[in-house]
Amino acid sequence: MDVHGYPDEEELKRIEAWDWHDPTGLLEFVYERWKYADSGYWLQDGNVYSISTAGWSGNESLICALERNRFFWMFSWISSRRGGHYEFEIHDYSRS
Repeated sequence: MDVHGYPDEEELKRIEAWDWHDPTGLLEFVYERWKYADSGYWLQDGNVYSISTAGWSGNESLICALERNRFFWMFSWISSRRGGHYEFEIHDYSRS
């Protein structure tokens, strides 16, 4: 992250290239960089994650990087709605 807390290009590229067999690890990596995660903008219920960008452009950059990770998005994205709200469901692919 840069001095202002924004994800840097290296982190975003890492998210884009993350191995689809480890979606939990990917979301743990993103969580560590998610601004306001501890303020209710990142919720987990079992294997379903409900996250909101809170309008912060750094979080929007993280979402864009997740979306560019085609396999993650294809297998995990449930929904998104106006205002920067996203839901993902994570499956355990390590046994596949």
